[in-house]
Amino acid sequence: MHTRTLGQRLEVSAVGLGAMGMSQSYGPNPGDRDDMVEVLRTAVDLGVTFFDTAEVYGPYVNEELVGEALRPLREQVVLATKFGWDIRDGVSTGLDSRPEQIRRVAEASLRRLRTDVIDLFYQHRVDPAVPVEEVAGTVGELVTEGKVRHFGLSEAAAATIRRAHAVFPVTAVQSEYSLWTRDPEAEVLPVLAELGIGFVPFSPLGKGFLTGTVPAGTSFGEGDIRNRLPRFERENLAANQAIVDHVRALAAGKQVTPGQIALAWLLAQHPWIVPIPGTRRVSRISENTGATAVALSSDELAALDGLAARVGVQGDRYDTVHMGYVDR
Repeated sequence: MHTRTLGQRLEVSAVGLGAMGMSQSYGPNPGDRDDMVEVLRTAVDLGVTFFDTAEVYGPYVNEELVGEALRPLREQVVLATKFGWDIRDGVSTGLDSRPEQIRRVAEASLRRLRTDVIDLFYQHRVDPAVPVEEVAGTVGELVTEGKVRHFGLSEAAAATIRRAHAVFPVTAVQSEYSLWTRDPEAEVLPVLAELGIGFVPFSPLGKGFLTGTVPAGTSFGEGDIRNRLPRFERENLAANQAIVDHVRALAAGKQVTPGQIALAWLLAQHPWIVPIPGTRRVSRISENTGATAVALSSDELAALDGLAARVGVQGDRYDTVHMGYVDR
């Protein structure tokens, strides 16, 4: 698989792997811990070098899993993790990006990831109680100390990105972006292009929807985050099927999968975009990495570009509480 560059000099595989679902949010895991270690290691064999985790996933256990799996392969991979939550008794109770908290999280994440440096350290959500300039300055100090290599932001607005970047270079911004979540296009992507910052879309497959495996009427199991997302409510899911129907038809004509079409569209948007689809199965990693070989014509891209506007997307991507954490 070919590589892409985030920011000025962070080279990663063109498709990364989001590890969150191996520890939470999508119901019971199909395999045990050893199986997930094997999936992570096999991803490296398949060309993936970019792995995404966070202290809040679990919390903590996802970083531990990634650390265990990739320690023998540490020189071959780029590890991204995140700070910014106030976690008490295993539960996130709100935001906390105070400088002392950032430092505490960095030290704990280094231990759990079994490494001496974090390649990319994101602020997970913008904390309105702490100026982003202080956040950028603190991560900059950690870079100077050799504990972090690059600074990132997640779900940050364009103005926030500019303020942070003026203090310490932002290498990458992570936000939800896919064929049915187009929020970053109006303001965030132009700022990233101007400043030379990479973009890392999470949920690039629409939390499974764009793979064509979530038909209308789907019931989600206990512990599945989609149970509380408006976009996956039964009525909205049925209305949104027109989007995936178009993707499925295009995929059939090219003899590829709907998920590969969705990822190929993202990859075609800008050369500094690196999606991080999550999965718990080796077969899906192989499928996702194969998207780099899928070519879309200008007409096909244009049709996909206008798909959400033509069809309309029903339902917010988060519930009210979590929409409140998105910087706007």
